Amino acid sequence: MNTLTINNLNLTYKNGFQAIKDISLKIENGIFGLLGPNGAGKSSLMKTIVGLQKPTSGTITFNGINVSENPDHIKRNLGFLPQDFGVYPKVSAYDLLQHIALLKGISNNTELSSQILNLLEKVNLSDFKNKEVHTFSGGMRQRFGVAQALLGNPKIIIVDEPTAGLDPEERNRFNSLLSEISNDVIVILSTHLVEDVRNLCSDVAIINLGKLLTQGNPTELIAELENKIWSTPIEKNQLEDYQSRYRIISQQLIERELYITAFSEQPLPDFTSVNPLLEHVYFNTLTQNS
Repeated sequence: MNTLTINNLNLTYKNGFQAIKDISLKIENGIFGLLGPNGAGKSSLMKTIVGLQKPTSGTITFNGINVSENPDHIKRNLGFLPQDFGVYPKVSAYDLLQHIALLKGISNNTELSSQILNLLEKVNLSDFKNKEVHTFSGGMRQRFGVAQALLGNPKIIIVDEPTAGLDPEERNRFNSLLSEISNDVIVILSTHLVEDVRNLCSDVAIINLGKLLTQGNPTELIAELENKIWSTPIEKNQLEDYQSRYRIISQQLIERELYITAFSEQPLPDFTSVNPLLEHVYFNTLTQNS
């Protein structure tokens, strides 16, 4: 079992901006969802976890070893899939994996060749090993990204907004692959797509403005909102009035009609009770702490 432990982590940049504010987390094998809007501090946290920047205070340990003091330890055990996986033109999938392996310090030998072929099979790209990666579809490119992240048998994999731009079929295939590889490693899924977290993660943290707002099992977090989420259609000119009277957590257009969703411990007049979803947990948490 791999364990990543974050204790009272703070990060303040030289310009005085505090990007991480006293975050503590314990993450073990499986997929851990890190949810938050743009600017929440997700990227700053990821960079600090992998040793690219030192925290102002607090500690990060991976399998008992301090990351700040020994950044090479986590880098040797790390796989990373960025949001936009750029590729070289006119290079085949096999050759590009071989090149990335060399950059990672993995020696070019028979064992490496076997590992590359096994990874291409795992991500269902064996038939395309000699095809140029820049010609791949978005879903194929993301699956190739998983293959390169798995080079060297990492124990922790960080995935940043992986399904952005994928069609539903590619997204399902990619999520199934992530789920499969998470049995033996830590996968940290950094995203603002609530649905991906609900489908994949057994543990989720919601952060905003550098703070950890809540953490827990998605099913349990949803259960806490049972009989507390209410919705009603309104006219657009009524929105300000409703916002002054109720705690509105979200609003959306459904067939050109504006629906508002509110949090309340008690039934609300003219509102209908709705079954809570993880997105209600997300919006309620953000509005509660705004």
